[in-house]
Amino acid sequence: MRHIGDDERRARIARRHALAPNARVADPLSAARALTVLHATEPATVYLSLFARVAGLTVADVDRALYDDRSLVKQLAMRRTLFAFPRDLLPAAWGSASARVAEQERRRTAKDAERGGLALDGEAWLKEAREAVLDRLADGSALSAATIRAEVPALAGKVRIGSGKWSAEVSLAPRVLGLLGAEALVVRGRNDGHWRVSRPAWTLMAGWLGEQPAALEPHAGYAELVRRWLRTFGPGTETDIVWWLGATRTAVRRALVDVGAVEVSLDHGGTGWVLADDLEPVDPEPPWAALLPALDPTTMGWKERDFYLPPDHVPYLFDTNGNAGSTAWWNGRIVGCWVQAEDGAVRVALREDPGARARAALDVEAERLTAFLGGVRVNTVYASQQMRAALRS
Repeated sequence: MRHIGDDERRARIARRHALAPNARVADPLSAARALTVLHATEPATVYLSLFARVAGLTVADVDRALYDDRSLVKQLAMRRTLFAFPRDLLPAAWGSASARVAEQERRRTAKDAERGGLALDGEAWLKEAREAVLDRLADGSALSAATIRAEVPALAGKVRIGSGKWSAEVSLAPRVLGLLGAEALVVRGRNDGHWRVSRPAWTLMAGWLGEQPAALEPHAGYAELVRRWLRTFGPGTETDIVWWLGATRTAVRRALVDVGAVEVSLDHGGTGWVLADDLEPVDPEPPWAALLPALDPTTMGWKERDFYLPPDHVPYLFDTNGNAGSTAWWNGRIVGCWVQAEDGAVRVALREDPGARARAALDVEAERLTAFLGGVRVNTVYASQQMRAALRS
């Protein structure tokens, strides 16, 4: 069995994730393909993840890929998370991860409509609401969520969610739009606001793409997602893939067979998986530094992170749900995070001292990122303990 140790795994990150300076790519689509997908829960993550990897990137380059070329398309998928997908990968997600999320959302929304007193038959209410939204958008309109809610009577009304001091009255309209998005019937189109703020205009997916490709069958969809994950993140463990994909172990095991994945041994006695044509040794890259945003695909690629993050640092850089704040990387390891001062200047906060060479390289990256941001301050709801401590100091 081929052995791939931690050093080689970190070298793969440098090259395959386009993070080493000599591995950076030319355009947003190339970077997204290198990472399989881009996290898009927070809109700024897409821009900052691409900035770390694309030589000479501008905000206009990202806007062009998202809204003009539409080579990157936002889609609710794995773990009920919003991603920016390379367009050609959408049918795989639609038939597998997105379909799984859609089914979960359909059941949850219908039950909440009944529990909240909005309808006696939640399924019937949801069917009517979905069809009404699609009818409103059938003329090719691209509308904000607030406009859709105001113009579609079927979305009127609120339900009470939770109990006691945690209860609140909420509209189910965002849920209906989210469900239609997971079903690939509608899509978040152009953003009506600054690139760091999410104000999408919702429109029909078929109109946005100019076509409606057929979704792959579930097994084929999962297989394609796992194949691309292995190309980006391999070697990874079964636990890593199950977590990232948000699927069952049964689905992952079948996908591993379908793509012809092979086992490799890892440091500390673990077993990982790679594609059959990915067994050649990877040479180390020269030492490199990177500053990545909250929820960056590299940081979020694995469940078992010991090879790039000491376990005792995890509580300071990840929340209890496994969501990462900003991170500072040196030669394939996370060594801290970054924050912004009041004037927008980027500052690195270290959890450990990686040495003078690393500190100097991270300072260069901080200056580069500061110049890209141009005084714009990017906030995140996923600020880690380390980030909050750095902002207080």
